[in-house]
Amino acid sequence: MASPPIDLLESSTAFLLMWLTYGGSLEVGVILKYEATFSRSIYLSDPLKWFAALQWKRFSIIGHSMGGNVAGIFSALYPEMVESVVLLDSYGFLPTDTKELHTVIRQGFEGMLEFEKKKEKVYTYENALMRLLAANPSLSEQSAHILLERGLSQVEGGVVFTRDFRINLKNVVRVSLEQSLELQSRIQARVLVVLTEEGFEKMFSEPQQKTFTSTLLQGYKDQSGMVVNVPGDHHVHLNTPETVAQLVIDFLQKEAPSHSTAEDTQAAKL
Repeated sequence: MASPPIDLLESSTAFLLMWLTYGGSLEVGVILKYEATFSRSIYLSDPLKWFAALQWKRFSIIGHSMGGNVAGIFSALYPEMVESVVLLDSYGFLPTDTKELHTVIRQGFEGMLEFEKKKEKVYTYENALMRLLAANPSLSEQSAHILLERGLSQVEGGVVFTRDFRINLKNVVRVSLEQSLELQSRIQARVLVVLTEEGFEKMFSEPQQKTFTSTLLQGYKDQSGMVVNVPGDHHVHLNTPETVAQLVIDFLQKEAPSHSTAEDTQAAKL
């Protein structure tokens, strides 16, 4: 599902793209029909469908958090399509220590079984707001209200979240650091990584992941990528967008690589 285009840069078009089961892209009751086929792979296949529908052959992507990981992998798999990629408090990849693979994958499957036992919960708006803020302490209340505009659906007795909470479970599809670096090396796009002082790295649930970040960042730098640190937390782009907006605009306004043409250069934001 895509929102109407928004103005970000002069002579550019930007779309805010939402994944299946997010932000009202499916009615809550329909989400359960996707239970048997739920997979994070849809977060890579969905952009392909969107860009094909828009008939865009070359574009730029902005991704935050998990969206940044999708942007990184997409840019590696389809390097000919991506002009520039901006990773907001994301490293583009989230490697797992190979010695921990069995534990993490098992946790993912067991978490899914436990999730299936739960019933959908109906909230008042106020309780839904409190739940969102408790789960995302870096969100300001204003940002939380913005997210809930698309994040809630009215039902009898109150509201329910429109997002699929299975995304909170451990991902059973994992890549090692070596695999991540191989994918990273295939990115041809210009890369801007914007990290926050109180951001993503402090949220890692697997301690070993922290040891991989410096290697990934050096990989971007070795490919002439930009890595910038800014004050703020994981949701700085929502809480204080002015902190990152000019960085992103300046980066996207820089001259495109020589292989690009006016005909095939367009800006899409994921």
